[in-house]
Amino acid sequence: MTSDAPAGGATLFEDIGLLYTADPEREEIAGAALIVEDGVVAWIGPSSGQGAPAADRRVGVAGRAVLPGFVDSHAHLVFAGDRTAEFAARMEGLPYSAGGIRTTVAATREAADAALAANAGALVAEMLAQGTTTVEIKSGYGLTVEDERRSLEIAGRFTAETTYLGAHVVPPGVSADEYVSMVTGPMLEACAPYARWVDVFCERGAFDGDQSREILAAGIGAGLGARIHAGQLGEGPGVRIACELGAASADHCTHLTDADVAALADSGVVATLLPGAEFSTRSPYPDARRLLDAGVSVALATDCNPGSSFTSSMPFCVALAVREMRMSPKEAVRAATAGGALALRRTDVGVLRVGARADLVILSAPSYVHLAYRPGVPLVDQVWKDGVRVV
Repeated sequence: MTSDAPAGGATLFEDIGLLYTADPEREEIAGAALIVEDGVVAWIGPSSGQGAPAADRRVGVAGRAVLPGFVDSHAHLVFAGDRTAEFAARMEGLPYSAGGIRTTVAATREAADAALAANAGALVAEMLAQGTTTVEIKSGYGLTVEDERRSLEIAGRFTAETTYLGAHVVPPGVSADEYVSMVTGPMLEACAPYARWVDVFCERGAFDGDQSREILAAGIGAGLGARIHAGQLGEGPGVRIACELGAASADHCTHLTDADVAALADSGVVATLLPGAEFSTRSPYPDARRLLDAGVSVALATDCNPGSSFTSSMPFCVALAVREMRMSPKEAVRAATAGGALALRRTDVGVLRVGARADLVILSAPSYVHLAYRPGVPLVDQVWKDGVRVV
């Protein structure tokens, strides 16, 4: 990777084959040009350059596609250990359950801060090389006050979008009631200064509806925004709790009732879909078409974690969404950019319009459709973040 930092002034990106902006006012522009100045988009117009402001340097895109940097709004990157054997066992027929998280917890507790940071940094670099310019990172593999706190401190070295997930599972040696008291008390107090969000795994084998509501309410009371793991392994109360509490997103949403779908549409809570988890666990995929047709806002994210979705690739998730979840290529790319930004309540990323951050991806292809049309092919040619070339 390289970092090409402009020495001030404006940069003109010209001869763009297809510019996908994710801005509903001008979502696609053929034959476009774009000017970046001071880390933000300053102008968008025709590549002929007529009417374009003066620029200090030019970047020829040579007919390739340009799109916003991907926004990965659900990832678990602070961990240690390996769960290859668990994955292999699943591929041989063992069903997935939430219990495998405890394996990672033991390894994470034993790891030094430097090792955890190195692993998280390597994954963030993988993501960046594949076009992800904004990523959310959760805690959740410490499950003690100090291990959750240090996980969030490490996550904060890589992103401002940090999520307190002390309520991932109940660790061995403590009752559920005792642990919920810890998560909503001393653990929350220690972790809140390092987090923007609070999350809970509302699922059988993890936390029930009442516990999840209590945990999210405590986090909201501490000034954190809410998000929730809901409906991954079966139908449950998670989506309705998210809508009741005004959460930014309900994540997974694989198993939904009609009432869940209606609640998501009415509340504006984003349904964040994580097809890498279904791929890795051989589970049914979420029905994105059902959600989109009901007017639900949809995001795509990797759920990068060592157990159920060890992928850092948003292009892979886009391809899965198109092939397995009945999304059009445009819907999938929108969900991976503007949708992810909406799930993080951000308006400055995931879109290319005047005033937005100049986070953009140049593909070695004429259209974003190739992300699904040519799955598994490394199509990300360049990545620019805040107007600086980083890949």
